[in-house]
Amino acid sequence: MKKTVVVAMSGGVDSSVAAALLKKQGYEVIGITMCFNLAANAGVKPSCCGLDGIEDARRVCHKLGIRHYVINLDKDFYRQVILDFYQEYLSGKTPNPCVRCNQFIKFNILFKKAINLGAQFLATGHYARIVESKEGYLLKKARDLKKDQSYFLYRLNKAQLKRIIFPLGNFTKQQVRRIASGFKLCVAEKQDSQEICFLPNGKYRDLIKGKRPDSIKPGHLVDKEGNILGMHQGIVNYTIGQRHGLGITTGYPLFVTEINAKNNRIIVGRRQDACKICFLIKNKHFISKPFKKKVEIKVRIRYNHKEMPAAVYPVKDKLKVIFKKPQFAITPGQSAVFYSKDTVLGGGIIEKAIS
Repeated sequence: MKKTVVVAMSGGVDSSVAAALLKKQGYEVIGITMCFNLAANAGVKPSCCGLDGIEDARRVCHKLGIRHYVINLDKDFYRQVILDFYQEYLSGKTPNPCVRCNQFIKFNILFKKAINLGAQFLATGHYARIVESKEGYLLKKARDLKKDQSYFLYRLNKAQLKRIIFPLGNFTKQQVRRIASGFKLCVAEKQDSQEICFLPNGKYRDLIKGKRPDSIKPGHLVDKEGNILGMHQGIVNYTIGQRHGLGITTGYPLFVTEINAKNNRIIVGRRQDACKICFLIKNKHFISKPFKKKVEIKVRIRYNHKEMPAAVYPVKDKLKVIFKKPQFAITPGQSAVFYSKDTVLGGGIIEKAIS
């Protein structure tokens, strides 16, 4: 008897090829597209969750001869992802909505719906690998490190990994497009979707201004001594490490080094002032065993950051991370993810940089 797998199909080339490969491998494949009732995308790149994406997913499923369903998760998506996005920016942090979408939507709500449909597995088009070992199931980086998405998946657990398939983990993007052409899929040359699907023009500031205009208030731009250098246009317009758009002329480049939401202040300084060595993590999560004492591992503090050596210490319900060397723009709200070589151990949310 064939095993059944539900594939989360966005209408993009990655999830379409994931479905095609699993069908070829002999699985009973069901395609499900999540609908979030998002506004039509006015940007250059297509959205992964709009009406065009749903239609492309339907066409791919028809081509492959598999069932296709659309489920409306707009209320869950708003509550778990978009609302958090607003709140984090308004509190001076820089959130990562893709991490929350994976945690609460794809690998929670959709995962449960897949199991309720009688499927043994849920598959997605993520570039990552799951490997079974004597220690259980491990989450590893994709073979194509340029496309690796393991960073966004660190909140998975071993029970979930046992029932998740990432068919693209051993392929490069170029290979995936060639496979799509070989299956004659209509999305073979489709552009990659923008990173944040609910931003209709790719500008998060416009979204927040449109929804919460009264919460965005000008304030002071100050140096680390508290001297007023100018005015900012609302803390949502700034993130740690930002250089451009400060509106200050000096004889040297200035960077955002801290955002003080309580006092509505943006603190700026030289690049070295934006480099920190130590920070705290909240909402910690482990795929492998929790850290009970100091461990020496590598830590990645944002998606496009190369993980660097650090010591991690348990501190009550949080973790303290001390890098071997200062790192630029350790940003509250972003995820810090722990790696041992190519294996993801876990991670958490950056609460604040200390020094």
